[in-house]
Amino acid sequence: MSTSNKAENTENAGSKTRQLLGMKGAAPGETSIWKIRLQLMKPITWIPLIWGVVCGAASSGGYTWSIEDVLTAAACMLLSGPLMAGYTQTINDYYDREIDAINEPYRPIPSGAISVPQVKAQILILLFSGLGLAYFLDFQTGHEFPTITAIALLGGFLAYIYSAPPLKLKQNGWIGNYALGSSYIAIPWWAGHALFGELNWKIVVLTLIYSMAGLGIAIVNDFKSVEGDEALGLKSLPVMFGVTKAAWICVIMIDVFQAGIAGYLIAIDQKLYATILLLLVIPQITFQDMYFLRDPLKNDVKYQASAQPFLVLGMLVTGLALGHSVI
Repeated sequence: MSTSNKAENTENAGSKTRQLLGMKGAAPGETSIWKIRLQLMKPITWIPLIWGVVCGAASSGGYTWSIEDVLTAAACMLLSGPLMAGYTQTINDYYDREIDAINEPYRPIPSGAISVPQVKAQILILLFSGLGLAYFLDFQTGHEFPTITAIALLGGFLAYIYSAPPLKLKQNGWIGNYALGSSYIAIPWWAGHALFGELNWKIVVLTLIYSMAGLGIAIVNDFKSVEGDEALGLKSLPVMFGVTKAAWICVIMIDVFQAGIAGYLIAIDQKLYATILLLLVIPQITFQDMYFLRDPLKNDVKYQASAQPFLVLGMLVTGLALGHSVI
């Protein structure tokens, strides 16, 4: 096989993988209905929600490495990732099928790979499966009030009003991105914390503040769809402020609110964890300068791949600090 053929095969394999994970830069052509359904659920987006459960379990101070706790945490990860995040991504694709026809015509719905009735069925199955699992976790944990179910209902409702008219929160860059950021950070964090400890208002407020950093991460996703957003009148921050200003807003939100969380950790005498968190911000700033601020349209995926691991590690550091302080 020639070098060019090998390169072409490698590129095709990479494109199929990106397509299956729901990433930017995929190519059409998938025929398996199950792979198409998985593509709709965008598995790449499950990771931060699964990680949010881990952070919540850490902040509870009550997680142990017993088989029961491991299985309970795994069930909550299934709830937050494949089921509820899968529901969120599927319903978002359903209501974004017109804009995807402009920005990402290879997506399953605009490409015609899956029918609208099939998509609706997938939305309902994922939602009710998630709510059923949430109720089981409440029952298994012995909650008098169904906390996990309430969190799942809130997440499902937020996902709906984010994507669907008449509210369609994503039409507003500030509100929509914060809703997305809190869905990635606060909501799965609450679920993980509630499973192994008592969810309280300090945790709720602190994670909502932390979600302002998630707002910055959510803005990164808007740069890939500037053309379609402009065409359909969606007020994403890159459309409202221009690409350069929006990029600066993005990185400032990410860095400032992480630093603010570090300040809180110092205030509750968790100075070592605060120092680690601040050290993790440094490589993020480096990658922001190397990639994102120089060309956010070209380097958005490269920036996310290089910088976001430090953000999510910082979340775990914060969770461990809160678990040790038992707030």
